[in-house]
Amino acid sequence: MTGVEMNGFDHVVDVLIVGSGGGGMAAALTARASGLDALVIEKASFFGGSTALSGGGIWVPGAPAQRREGCSPDPEGVVEYLLTITEGLVSEARIRQYVESAPKMLEFLEGLSGWFEFVWKPDYADYYPELPGASKLGSTINVPAIDLRKLGVDERLMLKPLALAPRGIWLGPKDLRTFYRIRQWWAGKGVLLKLVWRMFKARAFNERMAAIGQSLVARLRLAMRENGIPLWLDAPMTELITDADGSVTGVVLERDGAKQRIGARRGVILASGGFDHDLARRKEQLPEVDQDWSFGNPVAMGDGIRAGEKIGAATDLLDEAWWFPAIQWPDGRMQFMLNERMMPSQFIVNGDGKRFINEAAPYMDFGHAMVDGQRSGVTHIPCCLITDHRSWNRYVVGGHLPLPKIPGAPVPTGRKVPAAWLESGVVKSATTWDEMATKIDVPAAELRSTAARFNELARRGHDDDFNRGDSVYDNYYGDPTLPNPNLYPLGDPPYYAFRIVLGDLGTSGGLLTDEYARVLRPDGAIVPGLYAVGNTSAPVMGRSYAGAGATIGPAMTFGFVAAKHLASQD
Repeated sequence: MTGVEMNGFDHVVDVLIVGSGGGGMAAALTARASGLDALVIEKASFFGGSTALSGGGIWVPGAPAQRREGCSPDPEGVVEYLLTITEGLVSEARIRQYVESAPKMLEFLEGLSGWFEFVWKPDYADYYPELPGASKLGSTINVPAIDLRKLGVDERLMLKPLALAPRGIWLGPKDLRTFYRIRQWWAGKGVLLKLVWRMFKARAFNERMAAIGQSLVARLRLAMRENGIPLWLDAPMTELITDADGSVTGVVLERDGAKQRIGARRGVILASGGFDHDLARRKEQLPEVDQDWSFGNPVAMGDGIRAGEKIGAATDLLDEAWWFPAIQWPDGRMQFMLNERMMPSQFIVNGDGKRFINEAAPYMDFGHAMVDGQRSGVTHIPCCLITDHRSWNRYVVGGHLPLPKIPGAPVPTGRKVPAAWLESGVVKSATTWDEMATKIDVPAAELRSTAARFNELARRGHDDDFNRGDSVYDNYYGDPTLPNPNLYPLGDPPYYAFRIVLGDLGTSGGLLTDEYARVLRPDGAIVPGLYAVGNTSAPVMGRSYAGAGATIGPAMTFGFVAAKHLASQD
């Protein structure tokens, strides 16, 4: 739309980006480097979006950081892998664009600014590592920790997790797996010593170190500042502006108590996230999930998706989310349940007291099993993870460290389950299977049978029912001291049952887009001037999840692709 008259606007730029998460900031940096005048607007008082609350992984097969370590996945193999797991729900053109452009996106960022340091996290396998084209080494890219003091005034404006760890307590991705083995390996105890040292340094030198998603967002923001890209906070978009032929020419937003019309000569990129906390719409799309259990950005209400729909854009997969089974504590705080599901001495039961899936399966698959099970008329939302006292004292469970009681520790320690957990009802304790069945409201005979069958399979060393432990993905957070890292019989009571709800990292359905991130109408026609990336767009992963970082990877990649495409338009 170069050369189009931009009259009647309060402010005009080449590219307007709505949303300041990973996708939005990557788009802004690309647009600016392409010689375009870019502006990022953000609804919230804080920048970073769901990326700031995330694990910060970026799934990029063939990333420069991976190639530097001598690993170069075959792009055709990766395409085959994605075509397999998306099961025809995503166009091959979009998949090929992602596989080709994701490494270029990281290469671009590394060349753009010294703030970007990307490292490969080997051995965290893709989530379906046995499929053709998948990697047992994985393709998850991370950034090192950073001292948030480098942000200066922007430090207080970055979105922070609701539950902040004490200063100095941070774990990088490579630390986490080792830390979970604190009782099995001396290296796990070494991570604990590292945390103590980090706490000391933070207090002695006033460091404010942050890792994972916080570090990624900080680096993106620092690069934006370095490149002179403005960011307007507290500036919610209320609608898209179109011209006579339906092309998007800008947005209406609210700022400083007044409405403003912002023009975009080249186009608008919607990177405003999903509708994570719009419970009414979520119930409409998926009535089985009737509570707000999302870990996503607190202000993610689907503004970009609704604005696109209002001007005739198509949507897809609105009933889908990035599912992640979780514990909800009485104060409403959500906690991921990841390593616990790979723990050897546990099994998960539905309302009939039966196992229903490989407990160590990728979290997306586990979420689908909960939804499908709920639809069958048997309670699966919530379900219960059942373990024994030996595991409580051997593995990290619900954030509890299997260590002697440490007074004043920031997380639970000691041999006893915290009384508050039991009183809340989130955790149940029992000395017999019949007692446990009564407490979690399942048939006693079925629970006894399930426990006996699981213990029999565990003693044999193979899960004949659900194949838990067969995949190297299952093994990642398992116990490497066992023949099958994911199987061991439950021993003596007391037994514990943890209530599992269906959390998510955010919704994943959204506006339908093509391989250039251009928004489409129901008939396949392009909405000129409008692009959507991240959770505002329907996912390139379909209903699946290729590996750790399969949300942020596509968001940043298609932000890059959208901006490059905009820059190429005359």
